[in-house]
Amino acid sequence: MSVSYVNCISVCAKPHQLLKKLSNLTLKIPISILVVIYKSNGDVLLIERADRSNFWQSVTGSLDAPNEDLALAASREVFEETGIVVDQLPAGALVDMHHQIEYEIYPGWRFRYAPGVTRNTEHWFALQVPEITPIKLAPREHVAYQWLPFKEAAKKCFSPSNGEAILKLFSENKE
Repeated sequence: MSVSYVNCISVCAKPHQLLKKLSNLTLKIPISILVVIYKSNGDVLLIERADRSNFWQSVTGSLDAPNEDLALAASREVFEETGIVVDQLPAGALVDMHHQIEYEIYPGWRFRYAPGVTRNTEHWFALQVPEITPIKLAPREHVAYQWLPFKEAAKKCFSPSNGEAILKLFSENKE
């Protein structure tokens, strides 16, 4: 039986190329923010993920550095995902809800984190925007958006905790 060196090189090079690509990935920090964007009439912005059809959510994202300020991370993610510039809104538009949850990272998304990381801590924020607010999605992350009454939006979220954040925001605003 003869073995072709060309075949061996091809088979051996492919895993090496894959490892090289994976090593260039920046691992996510298991600390994130969730921002419920809403209007004074109670409508909430939901955005549909590009990597999962019919997965509707609020703005979410991981910190870029372990010491990144949570409010700055929230402002950054809002801009990256919707084009909304928080600094151009009235003072106090972005509010820390002073609520955090810890959840298990979906197994299919754990490759984005360091080996062994299975849990994420998410900090909740709310952002009130004017009635007419243009939305510019990041096409690699999201493919569609919609404004829904808050109860409808809470039901449509693929993440139960996202729905809870929406309901918590509106139950606190009524008190």
